[in-house]
Amino acid sequence: MHFASPASPPKYLSYPIETMRVNSEGTMHLLHLANEKQAAFFLASTSEIYGNPTVHPQPESYYGNVNSIGSRSCYNEAKRYAEAITYWMNRKYGIPVRVIRIFNTFGPKMDLYDGRVITNFINQIMSKRNLTIYGDGRQTRSFQYIDDLLEGIIRLLGTTYEQPVNLGNPQEVTILEVAEVLKELMKSNAQIEFLPLPEDDPRRRKPDITVSRTIMDWEPAIGLQDALARTIQYYQGQYIH
Repeated sequence: MHFASPASPPKYLSYPIETMRVNSEGTMHLLHLANEKQAAFFLASTSEIYGNPTVHPQPESYYGNVNSIGSRSCYNEAKRYAEAITYWMNRKYGIPVRVIRIFNTFGPKMDLYDGRVITNFINQIMSKRNLTIYGDGRQTRSFQYIDDLLEGIIRLLGTTYEQPVNLGNPQEVTILEVAEVLKELMKSNAQIEFLPLPEDDPRRRKPDITVSRTIMDWEPAIGLQDALARTIQYYQGQYIH
């Protein structure tokens, strides 16, 4: 199972070459090992392979809209390569493969300083700082709780399906809405500070999960508000600023 890679924009932008290598060379090494040991290979890919999508919601059949030389390319193009080499090794050597495309996922034990939006907001509220939103906050994402992702992975492993599968929550929300829900749950009156939008930041992101529903009878069971409440409870018990 290959999950190794920075996944938050600040992390992969800090280590762009390393991010590309772990998703290219690292994937190749593990595929060769799987072939040598006659083992199956599981690749954790990402919704980032869709780039800034022009199709909405995004089905697995969508090829994506990716800037191959943009700042995010170190991650999304590397993941596209990882998928491509996985399927060529599958075709050439018959390695059984499973590939998931993970949409925005969160939950307890995430690094509060990894630069992702939900942990940023929780950290800022607990530190009594302004909430920082990049752009106008009307861009959308589809956030799923970690338990739902894990259930999807387990179900996929129990099938023989070898094509990519989106694993994400089709409940689409704006970043502003996430900020307001967190402020309400954490009883915060934090102000919102708007910052410039990073290059190639997707305007909308929402999975089409028809395949996961059909192939493995999976869809997220935990709503956003419940998932955020569980995550907040963890950090309020663990976090010391």
